[in-house]
Amino acid sequence: MRILRYSIGIAVIIILWGNLTFADLIYDESRNRNIPVSVSFPTSTEKCTSKNKCSVAFLSAGYGISHTKYAFLSNQLNELGYLVIAIRHELPTDPPLSVTGNLYNSRSENWSRGAITLDILRNLFIIKYTAHDFEKLLLVGHSNGGDISSWLGNENKPYISQIITLDHRRVPLPRTKKIKVLSIRASDYPADNGVLPSDKEQINFGICIIKIPEAKHNDISDDGPIWLKLEIIKLVKNNLSGQSCNELQEA
Repeated sequence: MRILRYSIGIAVIIILWGNLTFADLIYDESRNRNIPVSVSFPTSTEKCTSKNKCSVAFLSAGYGISHTKYAFLSNQLNELGYLVIAIRHELPTDPPLSVTGNLYNSRSENWSRGAITLDILRNLFIIKYTAHDFEKLLLVGHSNGGDISSWLGNENKPYISQIITLDHRRVPLPRTKKIKVLSIRASDYPADNGVLPSDKEQINFGICIIKIPEAKHNDISDDGPIWLKLEIIKLVKNNLSGQSCNELQEA
């Protein structure tokens, strides 16, 4: 059993569009590891009750990007009724990601560690936020955060209902009808072989791949261009609102 020590209220900030966000540190004693998180709440919190639970999204940051740099997306999810827990996976004491050789093999430790972190946070917050549904989690991740989300998705966790990746490039998307998958792609770097499903697999498993022309991998954050952020939140909103992949591609 993992022993968790929870540190509350290290900071409270107000982000751009007025949503209250708590920045906390979770201490995982079993790994002697701090987990920086930022928790933002649905716009209408009064609608969230133990009998009518609001949705939950885990948002995993890209490598080298602060987990607080995705407010454009967190705010949209809050407006859609989601409790958003943004996670920073890498600490200064962690070994850097390798950039040469077999990256899948050398980076697997990072992805596995991140998946464990997501599982730990789910087990903790399900107790803390009883008015929110941790049995149907949405995992959102940019770049390496998307790799971590895909890694956990491939572990057949029954509590994952959907994954949205933002230009992740290394870990194969789950091929299963149990998890709804949307992968939003930039245009400057390709994914590794086998990461994205074939056309047949997309049809068989209901996986949606959307490429944004002229979008750049490193621009997917609050610091990116306004047009790109607007395109991403439109795709995410329409996807979560039930639009089909064909409708997303035609919009």
